[in-house]
Amino acid sequence: MKYANEIFFLVFALILWGLLYGSRFILTLGKASQSEKLWLTALTLTATSFTLFALASTISLSLLTLANTCFVANFIYFGLFCRSLNGPIPKNMNILVLAGLLVFAVLFEYLRQNGFFIQRVGLISLIAASCFVWELRELRRLKEIRSNQLRFLIYTVAIELVLTIARLTALYIDGGLSTPNLYQEGVISSSIRWVWLGISILSYVAVLGYWLEKISIEKAQAIQESSKIIALLKEKERLIYGLLKANKTSATGALSASIAHELNQPLGASNLNIQFLKMKLEKGVISPELGKEILDSLEADNHRAATIVKSLRSIFIESDSSAEEVQLGNLISKVLDIVMPELKSKNIQIQLRVDEQLMVKVNATEIEQVILNLMNNALQALANSGTLQRRITIEATKSGQLIRLSISDNGDGVSAEFKPQLFELLSTTKQSGMGLGLWLCKHIVTRCGGSIHYEDTVGGGATFVFELPSAA
Repeated sequence: MKYANEIFFLVFALILWGLLYGSRFILTLGKASQSEKLWLTALTLTATSFTLFALASTISLSLLTLANTCFVANFIYFGLFCRSLNGPIPKNMNILVLAGLLVFAVLFEYLRQNGFFIQRVGLISLIAASCFVWELRELRRLKEIRSNQLRFLIYTVAIELVLTIARLTALYIDGGLSTPNLYQEGVISSSIRWVWLGISILSYVAVLGYWLEKISIEKAQAIQESSKIIALLKEKERLIYGLLKANKTSATGALSASIAHELNQPLGASNLNIQFLKMKLEKGVISPELGKEILDSLEADNHRAATIVKSLRSIFIESDSSAEEVQLGNLISKVLDIVMPELKSKNIQIQLRVDEQLMVKVNATEIEQVILNLMNNALQALANSGTLQRRITIEATKSGQLIRLSISDNGDGVSAEFKPQLFELLSTTKQSGMGLGLWLCKHIVTRCGGSIHYEDTVGGGATFVFELPSAA
């Protein structure tokens, strides 16, 4: 049959172009990896070379140089693909490959015009055999070949290596020196060539199967991960439902604990005044003036306790906060009157930098409670520190439409581990205490449209800053 070789080449070319078309999913899945690009390049070069082999005898035999250059390039890029499975290929490798292919094309064209067919086949067989050995070495270097397709690829490449040597040997026996070109090759060597080219197609099929296998594994893993995420989301929903169900009980418990904590100060002060009053009565040395002073203190403590209860109840029951315009300096003075005895007993100095004209629209008693809580925190921090010159600084300034009030001490400050949850409910840095004071401060200030945060004091210590909208 006159055009048997051309028909075989054309059939093989169509098979390879079909494989290339079927591999387009690699490009549509997203950004192709280096390995995928190298394999697609090798497959394209092989399909192109087979197409040129099918056309060269009818168009021009000079196309054989281009066909064989593409054929050799396919071996090199397939080898680079195997190498890329073990690690990335340097970017400048393409330049070296193109330079080598240019040298090959010049040499092959010279042999086509001046040499023998067996010399050309020998050159291609040497390059092909070298690439097959390289491919086998790279595939064997893979630490653990879990893919059945890559295992199959090892066998096909090994068979290609054997057939390459067998073809060159058969061509020499068939009288390669007298064979003019590819299309007049002897029966034995040409038969081996077709088997070799068929096995090369199986190599490409094996790699295509490897990509499909890889995608299937990744899809299975994605489904598994998705199942885990769905399970976690369901667990989250169950937890949220449980928290919502327990919210009423938790709120009641938090309210009770808050009341117990916040009432400790006025009730403690009342208890001291009552004990003092009883002692004076038993001795019969109480004067009307002293009695009135003690009773006034008891009344003030009782009023403060009642206000605290009302304030705490408002946390869980939305109601009017009874805001009014007040001077911030007056609120600070009232708190200082309460804590002054303790300041003196612990030898703590007070530094005041307060603009007396600052006006805020708030519930006065609630803001007094915030200032008192922050002052008590500073007192306790200084009492537990080794600082000799103990000092609390209170500053109040206006910044735009906000009034900024800061209370600083020169104690030990707050350790880094406690800073993120300072204002959380039931979080405390104290050995005794229930972690409700700062949480309540934040709640009150937020209700007033303000904010509160912690800063480290320059030189050591803690600074609590809260801002409130200005009334003026």
